Amino acid sequence: MRTIWKGSISFGLVTIPVKVVSATENHSVSFRQIHTADEGKIRYRKVCEIDGEEVSGDQIGKAYETGDGSLVQLTDDDLAALPLPTARTVEILGFVPVDSIDPYQLDRSYYLTADAGAAKPYVLLREALRRAGRGAIAKLAMRGRENLALVRALDDEDVLGMHTLLWPDEIRSAAGLAPTEQVSVRDAELDLAYTLMDTLGAVDMTELHDEYREAVEALVSAKLAGTAPDLSAVGAPEGGKVVDLMSALEDSVRSARESRGETAEDEEGREATVHPIKKSAEKRTAKKTPAKKTARKAQSKKAAAGKAEGGKAEGGKAEGGKGTAKKSAAKKTPAKKTAGRKRAS
Repeated sequence: MRTIWKGSISFGLVTIPVKVVSATENHSVSFRQIHTADEGKIRYRKVCEIDGEEVSGDQIGKAYETGDGSLVQLTDDDLAALPLPTARTVEILGFVPVDSIDPYQLDRSYYLTADAGAAKPYVLLREALRRAGRGAIAKLAMRGRENLALVRALDDEDVLGMHTLLWPDEIRSAAGLAPTEQVSVRDAELDLAYTLMDTLGAVDMTELHDEYREAVEALVSAKLAGTAPDLSAVGAPEGGKVVDLMSALEDSVRSARESRGETAEDEEGREATVHPIKKSAEKRTAKKTPAKKTARKAQSKKAAAGKAEGGKAEGGKAEGGKGTAKKSAAKKTPAKKTAGRKRAS
C-alpha cells in the first residue's frame, strides 16, 4: 500500500517512527459527463479569470483569501516552515476509552505501520493500548491541515489503527431537529417493535456488499453485449402510506420471518406471539374490588330482607295469639260474674 505520510509518534519521551497508509478505498460508481450527440467527454478546464487563458498544473499555487477578499499567496515551503510540533509528529495528548468517541466525530481511517528500527516501541504502545482498552487522542498535520486523531490497537490485527476526527466545532448541533408533535407510544407497539428487532437478528458485516454498483456493472455488461438487462431481481416499489402502525409492524415481523425461512413457530416449537407488558397486581385488584363490593352489598340486602320478612311473620303470630287470649278472657268474665251472684244469693 502506498505511504501517504511519514513521521513519528511522540509518546512521552518515546519516539516511534511510523508511516501512514490508507485503510479504506472507494468503490462507488462514478460517471463521466459526455456530449450525447457524439459521446465526447466534457472536461473542466482551469482558466484564469483575468486573462482568460487555460492554466497548467505547474502554474497553479495556493492563496489564502482574507475577509475583505484580498489574496495572500502561500508556497509549500511557507507551510512546511510553520513552527508546528505536529508537522511530522503524531503528538499524543492523552488517553480515553475507545467507546467514548462519538461516531459522528470519525472522519477517515488509516493504518500506522512501524518504520525501520521501530518494532520494539511500536509493539509496546500497541500492547499497552490493548491491555488498557483505551485509545490515544493525538494531533498531526497532514494533507494541508492539522488533524485530531484517535490511535488504537485493532482487535483482530497486530497493527495500530488511526482515525482522523472532526474538531468539536465542526459537528453541528441537533437542536430543533427532533419531532415537535406530542406522540405517545403504547406498550404493545414497543413490544412488537422489539419482536421485529429480535426477528431480524444480528448482521454479519462481512456478507454485505454494494448492490447498486453490481446492478450498474450488470447493466453496462448487458449494453456492451447488446442484450436486455435482467431485471428479475428488482422488486416492485411499495406504494401507499401506512396508517396503522401495529399492522405495519406485524407485517414487518412476518416478512422478516419469511425472508429468514422461518415459520410462525419459534425455536422451541411453540407459537411465537407478542406478549404485552403485564399490568400490575394493584391495577387488577382495583378492577376486581368494585364487583366484589357490589356482590357483598347484594347479599347483605337479601339477608336483611329475609330477616325483616321473618320478623313480620313472627309478629303476626304473636299478635294473633294476643287477640285469642283477649277473646277467651272476655268470654270467661261473664261466667265468673254469674257464679258469684249465685253464691251471694
